Amino acid sequence: MRAIVMDQVAGPLAVRDVEEPKAPAGGVVIAVVATGLCRSDWHAWAGHDDIALPHVPGHEFAGVISEVGAGVVNWSVGDRVTAPFVEGCGVCEWCLAGNAQVCPAQEQPGFTHWGSFGERVVIHAADTNLVAIPEGVSFEAAASLGCRFATAYRALTSRARLAAGEWVTIVGAGGVGLSAVMIAKALGGNVVAVDRNAGALDVAASLGADHVLLADGADIARQVHALTGGGSHVSVDAVGSEQTCADAIFSLRRRGRHVQIGLLPPVEGHPRVPMARVIAWELDVFGSHGMAAADYPGMLALIESRALEPQRLVERVIGLDEAARLLPSFDTANVAGITMIDPRR
Repeated sequence: MRAIVMDQVAGPLAVRDVEEPKAPAGGVVIAVVATGLCRSDWHAWAGHDDIALPHVPGHEFAGVISEVGAGVVNWSVGDRVTAPFVEGCGVCEWCLAGNAQVCPAQEQPGFTHWGSFGERVVIHAADTNLVAIPEGVSFEAAASLGCRFATAYRALTSRARLAAGEWVTIVGAGGVGLSAVMIAKALGGNVVAVDRNAGALDVAASLGADHVLLADGADIARQVHALTGGGSHVSVDAVGSEQTCADAIFSLRRRGRHVQIGLLPPVEGHPRVPMARVIAWELDVFGSHGMAAADYPGMLALIESRALEPQRLVERVIGLDEAARLLPSFDTANVAGITMIDPRR
């Protein structure tokens, strides 16, 4: 099969023929129809994750099952499926409680094993991790759910518990940030979107953001406090840097809730977070690490009803060769939405 192959950390990527995967016991092979180009893939390429080389990135995808391994009960060849980027083992206490996203023995395509930037990808523990794609949902929309959209959904519903009428500041209007804007509005929230890219803010406004702020060196927190009458109830860092994390936390009102979605690469050992404000204002700080397959039905019901339309976030669809060129610069790209890859191109 053709796949994007990473031979060295932060090095050039090549599209070449590699051996097709085989379905492991309990797992399946999926013929990939759509897979998203995500900032998390850039983190893996940059060396922020422990991966074995050579490596095939890619972790959010949708496609059709092409092979079923021994012991799989619920799935057959030809089924249209997607999966969360965290593959729970299916047997530990966390998986049995429906929290596969924090499974201690988790696998992650594109990180712990070869991912979806190729024509085939393996999913382990298929009966725990696969999600059927409803007929009315496109492969591109389904692929966006595996990481960014599902992570934003769970961050706002299960972690921050955003209530109708509350203010939420979303720092970063890329794929996950725009997903959060759409979801927050569907939940009845009031949204302030922040980004350094004016084009991304235009998209955020089109999705219903009540205010948009350009991150151009101005005091973001002061502006948010003025717009919201004392700060947001909820904040989201959808980028993952010391500055964006701080902007999000300082935008909160007293006793507000912050959700950290963007990965924070270590700086001088550990990223610096404004914990003095967290303590003094009694802020809640949550991590959000994807969403288990068991939690997908509620989100999919909203998508089928058109209350949520993740397909609106797809900015473009490209092939593997263009994706190999784009990934190394993804951290600095001005992307207003989700870039989707079709490995068949």
